[in-house]
Amino acid sequence: MRFLFYDRVLNIEKGKSITGVKTFSLSEEFLRKRFRKIALVPEVIFIEAMAQLLGWLIIYSHDFKLLAIMSLVENVDIKSDLRPGFMAEIHGEIISTSKRDTLGRAKIYVDGEIVASMERIIFSHFHKTDPEELSRRFCYYSGLSHINNDKRGTVKEKI
Repeated sequence: MRFLFYDRVLNIEKGKSITGVKTFSLSEEFLRKRFRKIALVPEVIFIEAMAQLLGWLIIYSHDFKLLAIMSLVENVDIKSDLRPGFMAEIHGEIISTSKRDTLGRAKIYVDGEIVASMERIIFSHFHKTDPEELSRRFCYYSGLSHINNDKRGTVKEKI
């Protein structure tokens, strides 16, 4: 079983932002045997979805030469009554980054309305990585067949 809380990356701009989507269906494994009457998407899943996409943005922005591990989350606001059967658009952005850590923020939209936001998330950097393996995994997990950068480092999904 995979624990990815996004389906694919729509676009990514190096050092700046990332956008991805996730369709939440009633068949999600995390909903299994969780509710007796009405299934609701747990709030922590929204936090994890935003963190996963921001983590990939950080890794991509540093040319796959580090791992980004979430170390702090603050100012989280989540609408708690969301039932499965919707598509979420996840937006993340880097506010600042250094060799040691990155500060970011993220929002999730459903039908144009903000349903979750994180105003402050910090990732610590770990530099012992295999850049080639991370690049391969990014392509696989993002849904992008390959990384085709423009001059600004922007990657967009090819449909």
